[in-house]
Amino acid sequence: QVQLVESGGGLVQPGGSLRLSCAASGRIFSSNAMGWYRQAPGEQRELVAIITGGGRTNYGDSVKGRFTISRDNAKNTVYLQMNSLKPEDTAVYYCSAVVTGIWYWGQGTMVTVSS
Repeated sequence: QVQLVESGGGLVQPGGSLRLSCAASGRIFSSNAMGWYRQAPGEQRELVAIITGGGRTNYGDSVKGRFTISRDNAKNTVYLQMNSLKPEDTAVYYCSAVVTGIWYWGQGTMVTVSS
């Protein structure tokens, strides 16, 4: 089993920044891919960013150039640095991990971008 716990969400003004963290525990290794997805009210869950065990990254088109995903393997933690936030970034952000072909999800953390 793998447990994922997100933190760092909150309310921020447009143009502001937030950093999300996802602490992983259980049978997860530095070689496993991890990522962030988000789901806005009434919308489907969409990819935000993924990072492989080797450090390769991939981003959703709407966040390229503004968000940065990184990982600290010693702490089993993945981060999402979000800059230049827009109201349309408002969503619940979920951490994910893929371990032996099984997807695991955190409970999500709410990010609200509003003035």
